[in-house]
Amino acid sequence: MSDDRPELRKKRMGRRLGRWLLKRLADFQARRSLVGNEPVLDAAAFPFVAPFEREWQVIRAELDRVLAERDRLPAFHEISPDQYRISRGDRWKVFILYGFGEPSPNNCARCPETTRLLQTVPGLQSAWFSILAPQYHIPRHRGVTKGVLRVHLGLRVPARRHECTMEVDNTRVAWEEGKCFVFDDFYQHEVWNNTDEERAILLFDFVRPMTLPGRLVNSFLLWGVRQSAYFKDARRNMDTWDQRFEAAVQRAENILDEPAAPP
Repeated sequence: MSDDRPELRKKRMGRRLGRWLLKRLADFQARRSLVGNEPVLDAAAFPFVAPFEREWQVIRAELDRVLAERDRLPAFHEISPDQYRISRGDRWKVFILYGFGEPSPNNCARCPETTRLLQTVPGLQSAWFSILAPQYHIPRHRGVTKGVLRVHLGLRVPARRHECTMEVDNTRVAWEEGKCFVFDDFYQHEVWNNTDEERAILLFDFVRPMTLPGRLVNSFLLWGVRQSAYFKDARRNMDTWDQRFEAAVQRAENILDEPAAPP
């Protein structure tokens, strides 16, 4: 039986080195940002965000079709095992549309209008529907790099929305249906759904606008992330779940389409 411990140690060492490098470069990226360095930014500074708010009900209709199959959706840590600390059980489910700039073909085909809007986002990196169970808390954590910014669009928000919130650094925000906010997820952030209702949003990441030196460094960093075990494991899992979800839905649809047996 082969001993894979050296390979595991190599992966852990690579992840630690990557995190150290990304933290070191965060100040450089912040100084070269063209949109400031606040934890939560003004969504109006990003013109491509407005169409998502105008067409949010179209997006929600596609989400609702996905939610009809919620039992077949993966938990976040089943896509990205590194997230085991903040994703427990099946309380935080995801439906991946894009991962690090690469589409999930079957999932995108199931959400054509959402995909159409995402294709207008400059430097789109990742996009997914994020579904949070009632009474769930996501512990404080931070994203991979300061070189991307994140958008949240509220799609299904609990009626007591001020009990379903996120804190980014020291700024508290509450989701609202049909409204977007933009934030820097390299700041520490934490989420609470202290209600008895599910919260579902569209989440997507895009490259932070920066000066030329910042863009060059950012391109190199994002390339490095794509070469990492972190990315490769998540990409492999994303493809597996994309195919598994499609096959399960097709089986269910085929059963519904079968003619009834004669009496």
